[in-house]
Amino acid sequence: MSDVPSDSFPDRKRGSGVKLVYDLLRDEILDLTLPPGTPIDEVQLAERFGMSRTPIREALVRLAGEGLVETLPNRSSMVANIDVLNLHTFFDALTLMYRVTTRLAAQHHRPEDLVLIRAHQRAYDAAMRSTDALGMIANNRAFHAAIAEAGRNPYYLTFFLRILDEGRRLLRMYYQSFEDRLPEEFSKEHDAIIAAIEARDIELCDRLARAHADQIIGRIQKVFTRDLRQDIAL
Repeated sequence: MSDVPSDSFPDRKRGSGVKLVYDLLRDEILDLTLPPGTPIDEVQLAERFGMSRTPIREALVRLAGEGLVETLPNRSSMVANIDVLNLHTFFDALTLMYRVTTRLAAQHHRPEDLVLIRAHQRAYDAAMRSTDALGMIANNRAFHAAIAEAGRNPYYLTFFLRILDEGRRLLRMYYQSFEDRLPEEFSKEHDAIIAAIEARDIELCDRLARAHADQIIGRIQKVFTRDLRQDIAL
């Protein structure tokens, strides 16, 4: 873990310490600076951030709730592993929730929902153009969460947020496969989805959401199965 001087955070207000630890650890986990399986030492974190272990533990509880940290039987913690063997079940759930939430948004959205959805899309597009992968991940989550909220089903929203949270590191792995320019396909697909929601075209929303899921899943699968063999002359 990178060192952060304790005097970098003067005059913290009550509760701000938890948010500070949560935000920094979340970004390090999502950016894969802390790879899956990395042990998390509360004592070292307390020294790093210059605070007691109480806000450290609270931050770790929040991260565990998002599936980014695992608590072990001996009460220690580590960065959650990615369950590669069961990714197909994750992909099934992701595809279903893209489709369901987008269809419902077409049916039930209000004008103010479109304003929020478009704002998140602009933020996503800006992050893409500035090659800010973490910004893309955060705004992609916010974009799809806003669509789910427009569908007016809180149960789907809760489930979808869990799926989106669990998929953030997969997106980071995908973005890391690009050396320079980040992909523009997702941004264009977002724009098409917004237009279909605004038109209340439920079937088009379903097709676009399915294609969007297929695009993401296909590219993530390529990251995990890419050929890394070296052509060695014998």
